[in-house]
Amino acid sequence: MNVVALHTDRARARLAFVQKHFADAQIALEVASADASFRSYWRARSGDQSWIVMDAPPGQEDVRPWLDIGARLRARGLHAPEVFAADADQGFIVMEDLGTRAYLAELNYATAATLYKDALHALLRMQRDVDAADLPVFDATRSIPEMELFGPWFLERHLGFAPACDDWDVIEHAFRMLAASCDEQPRRFMHRDFHSRNLLIVEDKPREDHPAVGAQEPSAAQKANPGIIDFQGAMLGPVTYDLASLLRDCYIAWPIERVDAWVEDFRQRLVAERIVDVPGARFRRWFDLIGLQRHIKVLGIFCRLWYRDGKRGYLADLPRVLDYVIGIAELYPELLDFAALLRRAVGERDITQPLSQPAPATA
Repeated sequence: MNVVALHTDRARARLAFVQKHFADAQIALEVASADASFRSYWRARSGDQSWIVMDAPPGQEDVRPWLDIGARLRARGLHAPEVFAADADQGFIVMEDLGTRAYLAELNYATAATLYKDALHALLRMQRDVDAADLPVFDATRSIPEMELFGPWFLERHLGFAPACDDWDVIEHAFRMLAASCDEQPRRFMHRDFHSRNLLIVEDKPREDHPAVGAQEPSAAQKANPGIIDFQGAMLGPVTYDLASLLRDCYIAWPIERVDAWVEDFRQRLVAERIVDVPGARFRRWFDLIGLQRHIKVLGIFCRLWYRDGKRGYLADLPRVLDYVIGIAELYPELLDFAALLRRAVGERDITQPLSQPAPATA
């Protein structure tokens, strides 16, 4: 079956699922968004109400982790979308529409304090209250393979740079150092993609600045901003991972002074909750190095999204991510050779421009 036929059959199945759920043969779907995976999102409207429909093709995506993690978040008062209908075998979900006001579009110097205050409250609640004991563990067996996307996709495919044997030694040393730092940290619930594209300002929802510890049934105030999405990859991971995802966002950057203040404030809150008990310098090293691990992975993933999947938009964000990687690596003597290798590999290249066309799509 060719790609067009597959898409047509999928569209028919998706519409049939929605019309059956709403018992309305007239209800239609419009594109809401797509993400970096095979999932797509559609908006169903009826009168002045709307819902989001997730389409996750079986064999490429499994909606069960999304359903599981969403239920865990909602049970602890976090604003993950409410689910109204689901067919895990077909890969369809009808859920609450959290709107279109993603943090990324609304963050600026005037709004950042309030929006990050809400996001950091939500992050603390996740780490303090959400059970993650049975989730996959994010340790060296996962952090190193993630970083290994960097060589073939960013260095070789995107830059056309062929590392010599000595270069690979430098890269391996950096990866092992970052993995070791990751494994030093206490582990808690980890969203794994906690950033400005996955947090939403939800209309007409009150905020609660200091949610009660251990609250079981979320009140309207507790299910407040931000709306949280794209959490299906959650794991049991290092306490600074989501903090780095948020404050060293691939899509927006902040002056170091603001980042420093947010990081230290969050450390003090973790200490007060007895989640960590480390001085600021050690916590900052954890934060820097786990952010570096994430951004090395992202350099590979963003390039793979173009060369393998034909999604070019992510190339525009490569310079910001590369600046993070080189800037942080140059703060640590053990990583100076890695930073120098990167500078040499990039040279004067405009890394927002592809080296070649993506691979052709196949059925």
